[in-house]
Amino acid sequence: QAPIRQRGVVSGLVGLAQVVGVVLGVALVSYVIVDLRFGTWLIGGAMLVLVLPVLFFVDDARLPKSAVNAFSWSAFFRDFWVSPRAHPDFAWAWITRFLVWLGTAMATIYLLFYLEDFLEYPEPAQGQTVLIGLYGLGTILTAVIGGRLSDKSGKRKIYVIVASVVMGLSVLILAFIPTFTAAMIGAFLLGTGYGVYLAVDQALITQVLPKAEDRARDLGVINIANTMPQILAPVIAAPLVTSFGGYPSLFLATAAVMVVAGFLVRYIKSVP
Repeated sequence: QAPIRQRGVVSGLVGLAQVVGVVLGVALVSYVIVDLRFGTWLIGGAMLVLVLPVLFFVDDARLPKSAVNAFSWSAFFRDFWVSPRAHPDFAWAWITRFLVWLGTAMATIYLLFYLEDFLEYPEPAQGQTVLIGLYGLGTILTAVIGGRLSDKSGKRKIYVIVASVVMGLSVLILAFIPTFTAAMIGAFLLGTGYGVYLAVDQALITQVLPKAEDRARDLGVINIANTMPQILAPVIAAPLVTSFGGYPSLFLATAAVMVVAGFLVRYIKSVP
Protein backbone atom coordinates (compact mmCIF):
# COMPACT_ATOMS: atom_id res chain seq x y z
CA GLN A 1 0.00 0.00 0.00
CA ALA A 2 2.99 2.34 0.41
CA PRO A 3 4.60 4.00 -2.63
CA ILE A 4 8.20 2.98 -3.36
CA ARG A 5 9.57 6.37 -2.26
CA GLN A 6 8.15 5.81 1.24
CA ARG A 7 8.78 2.09 1.73
CA GLY A 8 12.03 2.58 3.63
CA VAL A 9 10.32 4.67 6.30
CA VAL A 10 7.29 2.39 6.46
CA SER A 11 9.49 -0.70 6.75
CA GLY A 12 11.47 1.09 9.45
CA LEU A 13 8.30 1.68 11.45
CA VAL A 14 7.32 -1.98 11.08
CA GLY A 15 10.77 -3.06 12.27
CA LEU A 16 10.61 -0.57 15.11
CA ALA A 17 7.34 -2.09 16.32
CA GLN A 18 8.79 -5.60 16.23
CA VAL A 19 11.79 -4.67 18.36
CA VAL A 20 9.79 -2.60 20.84
CA GLY A 21 7.51 -5.62 21.27
CA VAL A 22 10.47 -7.90 22.02
CA VAL A 23 11.96 -5.46 24.53
CA LEU A 24 8.63 -4.90 26.29
CA GLY A 25 7.89 -8.64 26.36
CA VAL A 26 11.27 -9.49 27.88
CA ALA A 27 10.95 -6.68 30.39
CA LEU A 28 7.47 -7.85 31.41
CA VAL A 29 8.48 -11.44 32.12
CA SER A 30 11.83 -10.46 33.67
CA TYR A 31 10.84 -7.62 35.99
CA VAL A 32 7.05 -7.24 36.21
CA ILE A 33 5.51 -10.71 35.98
CA VAL A 34 7.64 -13.24 37.87
CA ASP A 35 5.18 -16.09 37.24
CA LEU A 36 6.17 -17.23 33.75
CA ARG A 37 2.85 -18.99 33.12
CA PHE A 38 0.85 -15.84 33.88
CA GLY A 39 3.29 -13.76 31.84
CA THR A 40 2.72 -15.99 28.82
CA TRP A 41 -1.06 -15.51 29.11
CA LEU A 42 -0.55 -11.75 29.48
CA ILE A 43 1.57 -11.48 26.33
CA GLY A 44 -0.82 -13.72 24.38
CA GLY A 45 -3.75 -11.52 25.45
CA ALA A 46 -1.87 -8.36 24.48
CA MET A 47 -1.19 -9.81 21.03
CA LEU A 48 -4.88 -10.60 20.56
CA VAL A 49 -5.92 -7.07 21.51
CA LEU A 50 -3.27 -5.34 19.41
CA VAL A 51 -4.13 -7.26 16.25
CA LEU A 52 -7.79 -6.16 16.33
CA PRO A 53 -7.19 -2.72 14.72
CA VAL A 54 -5.48 -4.46 11.79
CA LEU A 55 -8.48 -6.72 11.28
CA PHE A 56 -11.12 -4.01 11.46
CA PHE A 57 -9.53 -0.75 10.28
CA VAL A 58 -6.97 -1.59 7.58
CA ASP A 59 -8.59 -1.36 4.14
CA ASP A 60 -6.72 -4.18 2.41
CA ALA A 61 -6.75 -4.57 -1.36
CA ARG A 62 -8.74 -7.47 -2.83
CA LEU A 63 -8.06 -9.42 -5.97
CA PRO A 64 -10.93 -9.66 -8.47
CA LYS A 65 -12.55 -13.08 -8.55
CA SER A 66 -11.35 -13.54 -12.11
CA ALA A 67 -7.74 -13.49 -10.84
CA VAL A 68 -8.30 -16.19 -8.22
CA ASN A 69 -7.82 -19.75 -9.40
CA ALA A 70 -9.72 -22.69 -7.99
CA PHE A 71 -7.95 -24.12 -4.95
CA SER A 72 -6.03 -27.39 -5.18
CA TRP A 73 -3.45 -28.84 -2.82
CA SER A 74 -1.02 -29.63 -5.64
CA ALA A 75 -1.07 -26.02 -6.86
CA PHE A 76 -0.81 -24.77 -3.28
CA PHE A 77 2.45 -26.61 -2.62
CA ARG A 78 3.77 -26.02 -6.14
CA ASP A 79 3.41 -22.25 -5.67
CA PHE A 80 6.01 -22.25 -2.91
CA TRP A 81 8.64 -22.64 -5.62
CA VAL A 82 9.75 -19.38 -7.25
CA SER A 83 12.22 -20.11 -10.04
CA PRO A 84 15.66 -18.57 -9.38
CA ARG A 85 16.36 -18.72 -13.10
CA ALA A 86 13.25 -16.70 -13.97
CA HIS A 87 13.50 -14.37 -10.95
CA PRO A 88 17.18 -14.16 -9.88
CA ASP A 89 16.80 -10.95 -7.87
CA PHE A 90 14.06 -12.52 -5.76
CA ALA A 91 16.29 -15.56 -5.18
CA TRP A 92 19.27 -13.43 -4.10
CA ALA A 93 17.02 -11.39 -1.80
CA TRP A 94 15.74 -14.63 -0.23
CA ILE A 95 19.26 -15.99 0.30
CA THR A 96 20.60 -12.80 1.85
CA ARG A 97 17.56 -12.49 4.13
CA PHE A 98 18.03 -16.11 5.20
CA LEU A 99 21.71 -15.59 6.04
CA VAL A 100 21.17 -12.39 8.03
CA TRP A 101 18.36 -13.92 10.08
CA LEU A 102 20.48 -17.04 10.60
CA GLY A 103 23.31 -14.87 11.87
CA THR A 104 20.99 -12.92 14.14
CA ALA A 105 19.56 -16.12 15.59
CA MET A 106 23.02 -17.57 16.14
CA ALA A 107 24.15 -14.37 17.87
CA THR A 108 21.25 -14.28 20.33
CA ILE A 109 20.08 -17.84 20.90
CA TYR A 110 22.69 -18.72 23.55
CA LEU A 111 23.11 -15.22 24.94
CA LEU A 112 21.90 -16.23 28.40
CA PHE A 113 24.33 -19.16 28.54
CA TYR A 114 27.14 -16.97 27.19
CA LEU A 115 26.65 -14.66 30.15
CA GLU A 116 26.29 -17.49 32.63
CA ASP A 117 28.96 -19.93 31.49
CA PHE A 118 31.51 -17.86 29.55
CA LEU A 119 31.44 -14.45 31.24
CA GLU A 120 30.24 -15.87 34.57
CA TYR A 121 28.03 -12.83 34.99
CA PRO A 122 26.37 -12.97 38.44
CA GLU A 123 22.83 -12.15 37.23
CA PRO A 124 22.64 -13.67 33.73
CA ALA A 125 18.88 -13.27 33.27
CA GLN A 126 18.98 -9.56 34.08
CA GLY A 127 22.18 -9.18 32.07
CA GLN A 128 20.39 -10.69 29.09
CA THR A 129 17.59 -8.17 29.54
CA VAL A 130 20.13 -5.34 29.56
CA LEU A 131 21.75 -6.59 26.37
CA ILE A 132 18.42 -7.07 24.62
CA GLY A 133 17.41 -3.58 25.76
CA LEU A 134 20.58 -2.06 24.27
CA TYR A 135 20.04 -4.10 21.12
CA GLY A 136 16.50 -2.77 20.94
CA LEU A 137 17.67 0.80 21.60
CA GLY A 138 20.15 0.61 18.73
CA THR A 139 17.42 -0.70 16.43
CA ILE A 140 14.96 1.97 17.53
CA LEU A 141 17.48 4.74 16.88
CA THR A 142 18.35 3.63 13.34
CA ALA A 143 15.32 1.87 11.83
CA VAL A 144 13.32 4.89 10.74
CA ILE A 145 16.42 7.03 10.06
CA GLY A 146 17.96 4.33 7.87
CA GLY A 147 14.70 3.91 5.99
CA ARG A 148 14.36 7.65 5.43
CA LEU A 149 17.93 8.00 4.18
CA SER A 150 17.36 5.12 1.78
CA ASP A 151 14.14 6.70 0.51
CA LYS A 152 15.85 10.07 0.02
CA SER A 153 18.78 8.61 -1.90
CA GLY A 154 16.72 6.07 -3.84
CA LYS A 155 19.34 3.42 -3.03
CA ARG A 156 18.77 0.18 -1.10
CA LYS A 157 21.71 -2.19 -1.58
CA ILE A 158 24.46 -0.04 -0.06
CA TYR A 159 22.47 0.36 3.15
CA VAL A 160 21.83 -3.40 3.41
CA ILE A 161 25.52 -4.13 2.76
CA VAL A 162 26.76 -1.66 5.38
CA ALA A 163 24.18 -2.87 7.91
CA SER A 164 25.22 -6.51 7.39
CA VAL A 165 28.91 -5.65 7.86
CA VAL A 166 28.19 -3.60 11.01
CA MET A 167 26.25 -6.54 12.46
CA GLY A 168 29.10 -8.91 11.64
CA LEU A 169 31.73 -6.66 13.22
CA SER A 170 29.62 -6.13 16.33
CA VAL A 171 29.51 -9.87 16.96
CA LEU A 172 33.32 -10.04 16.78
CA ILE A 173 33.40 -7.93 19.94
CA LEU A 174 31.66 -10.76 21.78
CA ALA A 175 34.17 -13.23 20.34
CA PHE A 176 37.37 -11.41 21.28
CA ILE A 177 36.57 -9.21 24.31
CA PRO A 178 34.91 -11.39 26.97
CA THR A 179 33.60 -8.69 29.31
CA PHE A 180 30.07 -7.53 30.04
CA THR A 181 30.95 -3.95 29.07
CA ALA A 182 32.14 -5.16 25.67
CA ALA A 183 28.98 -7.26 25.34
CA MET A 184 26.91 -4.13 25.96
CA ILE A 185 28.77 -2.26 23.22
CA GLY A 186 28.41 -5.21 20.85
CA ALA A 187 24.69 -5.54 21.55
CA PHE A 188 24.11 -1.85 20.85
CA LEU A 189 26.10 -1.94 17.60
CA LEU A 190 24.28 -5.11 16.54
CA GLY A 191 21.01 -3.25 17.08
CA THR A 192 22.10 -0.21 15.07
CA GLY A 193 22.98 -2.40 12.10
CA TYR A 194 19.85 -4.47 12.48
CA GLY A 195 17.64 -1.38 12.55
CA VAL A 196 18.93 -0.17 9.20
CA TYR A 197 18.75 -3.69 7.80
CA LEU A 198 15.12 -4.19 8.91
CA ALA A 199 13.99 -0.99 7.24
CA VAL A 200 15.88 -1.11 3.99
CA ASP A 201 15.92 -4.84 3.25
CA GLN A 202 12.15 -5.09 3.60
CA ALA A 203 11.76 -2.16 1.21
CA LEU A 204 14.21 -3.82 -1.18
CA ILE A 205 12.28 -7.09 -1.08
CA THR A 206 9.01 -5.38 -2.03
CA GLN A 207 10.76 -4.14 -5.18
CA VAL A 208 11.87 -7.59 -6.37
CA LEU A 209 8.57 -9.47 -6.00
CA PRO A 210 7.93 -11.30 -9.29
CA LYS A 211 4.23 -10.55 -9.99
CA ALA A 212 1.69 -8.18 -8.43
CA GLU A 213 -1.05 -10.82 -8.18
CA ASP A 214 1.29 -13.13 -6.21
CA ARG A 215 2.56 -10.65 -3.65
CA ALA A 216 1.03 -12.41 -0.65
CA ARG A 217 2.41 -15.77 -1.75
CA ASP A 218 5.85 -14.33 -2.50
CA LEU A 219 6.03 -12.50 0.83
CA GLY A 220 5.10 -15.79 2.45
CA VAL A 221 8.03 -17.44 0.68
CA ILE A 222 10.27 -14.63 1.94
CA ASN A 223 8.92 -15.25 5.43
CA ILE A 224 10.35 -18.76 5.27
CA ALA A 225 13.77 -17.07 5.17
CA ASN A 226 12.83 -15.42 8.48
CA THR A 227 11.54 -18.51 10.27
CA MET A 228 13.73 -21.34 9.00
CA PRO A 229 16.89 -19.87 10.61
CA GLN A 230 15.20 -20.07 14.02
CA ILE A 231 15.12 -23.84 13.54
CA LEU A 232 18.60 -24.21 12.03
CA ALA A 233 20.45 -21.86 14.39
CA PRO A 234 20.46 -24.26 17.39
CA VAL A 235 21.54 -27.14 15.14
CA ILE A 236 24.54 -25.11 13.93
CA ALA A 237 25.32 -23.31 17.21
CA ALA A 238 25.27 -26.31 19.56
CA PRO A 239 28.25 -28.20 18.06
CA LEU A 240 30.23 -24.97 17.69
CA VAL A 241 29.80 -24.22 21.39
CA THR A 242 30.35 -27.75 22.68
CA SER A 243 32.95 -29.20 20.31
CA PHE A 244 34.54 -26.60 18.03
CA GLY A 245 35.98 -23.79 20.11
CA GLY A 246 33.11 -22.63 22.29
CA TYR A 247 31.44 -19.24 22.15
CA PRO A 248 34.28 -17.48 20.26
CA SER A 249 33.82 -19.98 17.42
CA LEU A 250 30.06 -19.40 17.47
CA PHE A 251 30.45 -15.64 17.17
CA LEU A 252 33.16 -15.92 14.50
CA ALA A 253 30.85 -18.11 12.42
CA THR A 254 28.02 -15.64 13.02
CA ALA A 255 30.14 -12.72 11.80
CA ALA A 256 31.14 -14.67 8.68
CA VAL A 257 27.51 -15.49 7.85
CA MET A 258 26.47 -11.83 8.13
CA VAL A 259 29.37 -10.47 6.07
CA VAL A 260 28.73 -13.06 3.34
CA ALA A 261 25.08 -11.97 3.29
CA GLY A 262 26.15 -8.37 2.72
CA PHE A 263 28.47 -9.44 -0.11
CA LEU A 264 25.71 -11.39 -1.89
CA VAL A 265 23.37 -8.35 -1.95
CA ARG A 266 25.58 -7.03 -4.75
CA TYR A 267 24.10 -9.62 -7.12
CA ILE A 268 20.63 -8.03 -7.00
CA LYS A 269 20.46 -6.10 -10.26
CA SER A 270 17.01 -4.50 -10.51
CA VAL A 271 17.28 -2.36 -7.36
CA PRO A 272 19.96 0.35 -6.97
